[in-house]
Amino acid sequence: MLYIILSICCSITVSIMLKLAKRYQIDVYQAITWNYSMALILTLVFLRPRLQIPGDAPIFTYSILALLLPALFVILAISVRLSGIVRTDIAQRLSLFIPIIAAFLLFDEKITVYKWIGLALGFTAIICTIPWKMKGHSRRVPAHAWAYLLVVFVGMGLIDVLFKQISTFKTITYNTSLFIVFTLAFIFSLVGLFYQVFTKKMRFSWPHIFIGWALGIANFGNIVFYLKAHKALASHPSTVFSAMNIGVIVTGALVGLIIFKEKLSLLNKVGIVIAIVAIIIIAKS
Repeated sequence: MLYIILSICCSITVSIMLKLAKRYQIDVYQAITWNYSMALILTLVFLRPRLQIPGDAPIFTYSILALLLPALFVILAISVRLSGIVRTDIAQRLSLFIPIIAAFLLFDEKITVYKWIGLALGFTAIICTIPWKMKGHSRRVPAHAWAYLLVVFVGMGLIDVLFKQISTFKTITYNTSLFIVFTLAFIFSLVGLFYQVFTKKMRFSWPHIFIGWALGIANFGNIVFYLKAHKALASHPSTVFSAMNIGVIVTGALVGLIIFKEKLSLLNKVGIVIAIVAIIIIAKS
């Protein structure tokens, strides 16, 4: 569970930085682009991947994951603009259904009574922690906004499943897999950045490189520890999926309450308590 805790801490750090980015008018896309360059450097320095890629490497899987990582940030931003933060947040949280189903259908995990109880409590906690009161969302939502919510739901779940999948590869280490994914993600993001700059949809800013590098350190830790958790608990993917997602929700809610002075309803607070119980039961199972 140590790897899961470390991954949660790094994930929350990324969320805090992205939340502050809006406050200080930082271009998230530029920061995200340069974040992958730092993640790539850290992979080379600390993980020492094999630069000779085997011929049977699943490049298609790597490409889908590398494309989803930066693209989903853009989709999230559009979804928040069209549907609001609340609806987008609900789509993100409910995406846990996808990797949980995959754990039993694709990765042949055995389910136990304790795990059933833990998962049931976990999903209850997710429902409770959703801010159901749609304050400030009385404006009309465009008819096509649902498509972006659907992409957020499927995309977030698919990313979890793909990371689990690359952790199971036998002929290539996850160090090398990460190197390939970060390289492709940086290339895809850079192409998008150059396109927006040349078409004058975006103005390039040098400080964003350093902001992106700071973001990349946290993002690198999040992904590395997440993969290590899957390696350590190879036969229990649902434990990693659920503990990670529920842990991020609990920690994020506490950070929002303490640092950003966000208000939590009684239902939200009950949800946090249920989530903590769920994590303990899942860990014990």
